[in-house]
Amino acid sequence: MQNDRLKLKNEFKARLYHFSLELIKFIDKLPADNVSKRIGDQLLRSGTSVLGNYVEGQSASSKKDFTNFFNHSLKSVNESKIWFALLTDSKRAASSDTEWFLGELNEIGNIFGSSILTLKGKR
Repeated sequence: MQNDRLKLKNEFKARLYHFSLELIKFIDKLPADNVSKRIGDQLLRSGTSVLGNYVEGQSASSKKDFTNFFNHSLKSVNESKIWFALLTDSKRAASSDTEWFLGELNEIGNIFGSSILTLKGKR
């Protein structure tokens, strides 16, 4: 049971790391205009903070602290969705290029949301 939990934790961390690497590549390919650069900067911050907060949460000093890091990750997931929507709707990125990211963000957000409910004893 403990090995399964550790395996899932490591797989999830690897998934978040892969997401962050793909995000960096995506942002590097955005148009060079001022708006794309600004939105790209915001997306880089919010998108990579999902991983950062998850990793920080692993060494949290309490259950409340741990839950807070998961909450921050979930908020970053939701913020990232907005930046992707703005890039797509403003025609600065093709929906075919953002589709995978939005799918990943939905799944990752569901994982964090479910985990937070479990941690708070509401599930």
